[in-house]
Amino acid sequence: MLKVLFFAQTRELIGQDEIELNAEFADAEAVRAHLSQKGDKWALALQKGKLLVAINQSLQPLETAVHSGDEIAFFPPVTGG
Repeated sequence: MLKVLFFAQTRELIGQDEIELNAEFADAEAVRAHLSQKGDKWALALQKGKLLVAINQSLQPLETAVHSGDEIAFFPPVTGG
């Protein structure tokens, strides 16, 4: 099982803070692609190239392997002003 968290605009677009997935995925990109297929708002919120991912609270590339029990967080890049 994977625990998937959503933050900031990503959370606002899909309307959920977190979900659990009981499937196996090779990497965080496979999780992103799977969730993007849930509908238009999911695809918009999880656009490749406009998203950061943390695995077990450590910022990682989307190509990082994931394993059962991992926590994956998706969020947009943060900008200051």
